[in-house]
Amino acid sequence: MTRSTHLQAVPDAEPAIVDPPPVVPARHPARWIAAVAALVVFALVVHSMATNPNFQWPVVAAYFALPAVLNGLWLTLWLTAVTMVLGFALGAVLAVMRLSGNPVLNWLSWTYTWLFRSIPLLVQLLFWFNIGALYPTLSIGPLFTVDTVNLLGGTTTAVIGLVLHEAAFAGEVVRAGILSVDAGQTEAAQALGMTRMRVLRRIVLPQAMRAIIPPSGNMLIGTLKGTSIVSVIAVHDLLYSVQLIYNRNYLVIPLLLVATVWYLAITSILTAGQYYVERHYARGAHRELPPTPLQRFRAVLKGAR
Repeated sequence: MTRSTHLQAVPDAEPAIVDPPPVVPARHPARWIAAVAALVVFALVVHSMATNPNFQWPVVAAYFALPAVLNGLWLTLWLTAVTMVLGFALGAVLAVMRLSGNPVLNWLSWTYTWLFRSIPLLVQLLFWFNIGALYPTLSIGPLFTVDTVNLLGGTTTAVIGLVLHEAAFAGEVVRAGILSVDAGQTEAAQALGMTRMRVLRRIVLPQAMRAIIPPSGNMLIGTLKGTSIVSVIAVHDLLYSVQLIYNRNYLVIPLLLVATVWYLAITSILTAGQYYVERHYARGAHRELPPTPLQRFRAVLKGAR
């Protein structure tokens, strides 16, 4: 009996599953060495400030809330607020003029920005403080005449100098923010029949704020510290107030530390406020808003648990 041989196809063997090699993160010993060195230096600085008796921290605490110091602090905050509000209002006008199709307005805006960005702030303050030497009186024919020597006091001079100086920089910040908005947004709004001012107010500026806020916050903090320069024209800001005190009792270092701690505290508050303003205007650009510091702290606690 003949037995036929049937050839059967042998299926291919399944490939063996090989576990991927473990991922080993790269080591960065230099990073840890630098971090330890930075912490050591920071600890040495803090220890030196805490143990050096020449800092006279009890004296700092005694003068920290003195009425004269608080009055100077209030004037510093007032000058900062007025300078930022008026400076950015004028800067917005300068930015619109610079982007205008009118060559005269464009040239005037460019000239103003060039002039006030070129002259140091101290020179501007001294110039306005001595404006009476250049124009003893200002008059509009026989109807109106005023003596400039009595017209401009120290605080008024400080406001004029700070606002005009701030407007030159604020105009460039606002102009950069407007240019950051895509031109198609403006074209689409104008195609719907919206006027140019309405497009600027309702379409362009809300989107430009994301680019305007960060440099504006930086300028706000710079203005807060820059107001200390008005002490040269005897305006009783925070720095001038502590200078008057240490000129009487010769406690120079403790009184300067009083001003320093106040500047640090106000700057910290403004920095936190800037973060939340940036987070507010990021709503249209991110699906999820970045977490707040409190939310991050809660996440760290949850992970630790």
